[in-house]
Amino acid sequence: MIILYQNISATVSSATIRFYEELNDFLPSQKRKHDISLTFKQRNSIKDMIESMGVPHTEIDLILVNQTPVDFSYLVQDRDRISVYPVFESFDISSLNRLRPQPLRKLRFVLDTHLGKLTKYLRMLGFDTLYDNCCSDTELANLASDGEKRILLTRDVGLLKHKMVSHGYFIRATQPRQQLVEIMDRFDLKKLITPFRRCVNCNGLLTPLEKTAALGRVPAQIYEDMNKFVICDTCQQIYWQGSHYDRMMKLISHLLNTKGPPE
Repeated sequence: MIILYQNISATVSSATIRFYEELNDFLPSQKRKHDISLTFKQRNSIKDMIESMGVPHTEIDLILVNQTPVDFSYLVQDRDRISVYPVFESFDISSLNRLRPQPLRKLRFVLDTHLGKLTKYLRMLGFDTLYDNCCSDTELANLASDGEKRILLTRDVGLLKHKMVSHGYFIRATQPRQQLVEIMDRFDLKKLITPFRRCVNCNGLLTPLEKTAALGRVPAQIYEDMNKFVICDTCQQIYWQGSHYDRMMKLISHLLNTKGPPE
């Protein structure tokens, strides 16, 4: 008896994808602002396909397949033409299938372990900002989940691909003050600044402290020269309007009046 074996190979499918505007930041230079041809042997979700190319889902606001909006669960088909768009700032796409969650009513941030200096700037401006340089990726993702409702700011693209992250942003700038300008513009924070209401060390709220209560807890010369003090409700750090206050006010003035990085 002769048994015949047939070699059946998986059908190879193809699709074309193009990324628009700042989504190209995540692509190799040769693939930016061009149609990209893809081949695949099994149908994958469009989310998996996009993130395998380096673009995190948190940066995407709209996906069109053959000019029709789809969500992240869509399974890519043979000969699909895919267009991927970033967050829309100026255009109303409410009638389309918007992919990003609705903006959070109250902006609260969590930053990864490489953004300690930016954390202090955001707290100084009054924004609720969590930071712990011992946090694992899973802990950071949990804080940026739907339950915690915090926006994850990071320079780690892989962290933004975590399925628990519902709100996140990849910071392009590498210098802290340039990062601050980028975040202020990206989230339109200028009108929300309430400076000197949070502790830059622990994120706790600051409250007024009677001068007599500061006696023995601040340097003697500071006690003599200053009349106003505030204290952190959480870590009990005491603050006053010293030379650092003038530098911070100069920084705030620069942020409110220009778009370039502070000097």
